Amino acid sequence: MKKNNLEIILENIDEKFELVLEGHSALSKEIRETRQEFNEKLDLVNFKVDTLHQRVENVREELTEKIDAVDKKLSEKIDAVDKKLSEKIDGVEKSLSDKIDNVAADLTAHRTDTEVHRKGYKVSDG
Repeated sequence: MKKNNLEIILENIDEKFELVLEGHSALSKEIRETRQEFNEKLDLVNFKVDTLHQRVENVREELTEKIDAVDKKLSEKIDAVDKKLSEKIDGVEKSLSDKIDNVAADLTAHRTDTEVHRKGYKVSDG
């Protein structure tokens, strides 16, 4: 091979190598730009997620407070109803106990009266 042919081949290889380097440089630049855009978008997404998380936490705290308040009110009302019903039941129990005692006393008096009259009256057998 002649020196001239070798120079042409080397020059051709050099041009192709330059094209490869330019392509590599362009791809590298595009990768850097894409990475930067991605990082910016990721930062925005992170900001939005943090904001949403804070809103969720605020709603959770508000709901917890409201639920606690409702629970307290219901507990107070249930306790009041329980107290009223207990008082009424105690009153009914006492009233029924007094009435039963009165009926028992009446029965005892009636039995005593019946036994007293039984001794004085006898039915003959015939």
